[in-house]
Amino acid sequence: MTRPSSLKIACAVLFVLLCWAYSPTGIRLGLQGYAPTHLALARFIVASLFMAVIALLRGITLPRLRDVPTLLLLGLFAVSLHHVAINYGQRGVSAGAASVLAQSTPLFSLLIAHWVFKQVAGAWHWGCLLLGMAGAVIVVAGDRGLGQFDPHGLLILVAALSWSIYFALQKHHGHRYDALTITCYTVWSGTALLMVYLPGLLDDLGHAPSQANTAVLVLGVFPSALAYLAWAWVLRHCEVTRVTLALYLIPAFAMLIAAALLGERPSASVMLGGPLVLISVLALNLRPPRLPVQPGRQTSH
Repeated sequence: MTRPSSLKIACAVLFVLLCWAYSPTGIRLGLQGYAPTHLALARFIVASLFMAVIALLRGITLPRLRDVPTLLLLGLFAVSLHHVAINYGQRGVSAGAASVLAQSTPLFSLLIAHWVFKQVAGAWHWGCLLLGMAGAVIVVAGDRGLGQFDPHGLLILVAALSWSIYFALQKHHGHRYDALTITCYTVWSGTALLMVYLPGLLDDLGHAPSQANTAVLVLGVFPSALAYLAWAWVLRHCEVTRVTLALYLIPAFAMLIAAALLGERPSASVMLGGPLVLISVLALNLRPPRLPVQPGRQTSH
């Protein structure tokens, strides 16, 4: 297989960054006409239909029966819980702050790796964790103004925790399927779980302003579907550690998009706490925790 040019890869990475950076602004626009639960469901109905078309064109592997519970868990943590939490959180958190707090996923992944998978964490890792959490506290405590704590910010952290659980599950079980297949089943299973919120969705759809409906379509097609497919394509052609560094540009792009479409300006706490969160997760990724070495066995990488 011929490796694509650096320009094509760079364009694909930029496309992914813009899609995911738009998500906080799109959510804020969608919340103007939809309840948080209905917004999550409507967004992923669109994404599910789009992924169904892609699956028919490209072909995917049928799931094994024993993998169904795992696929449901992937959908729960990557789609249902993650997006319901982040939608409720953005009722009281600016788009810029939400994009920063969402980047705290590696901090929770460290805790999961240490406590669940028994990976060794040293002083460096715990220092990064404390620095990142301090940054998150600053963002949550002052996003709406100094001393104006809004608990909605904690829901964005719940969403980040949910995503880290998804990442751990996908890392340990996702190798059974290719990227397109696992993405399709994650989106579909998460959408199926969100169907409990179906009552009232049509009422929201009928009364929502056109701007909110447009946001739902954009969220469903771009951040929830095309961006994941583009990212999977990038990862097939590039070293993971190199391209993932680009993801730390998402908050900057998100703030620019929020400023352009919503007129938002990041608060002083976001400008102070945001870099602390990003520096901590970047430093954490430069020195990930290690699996303990056991006699007679090799560590896995």
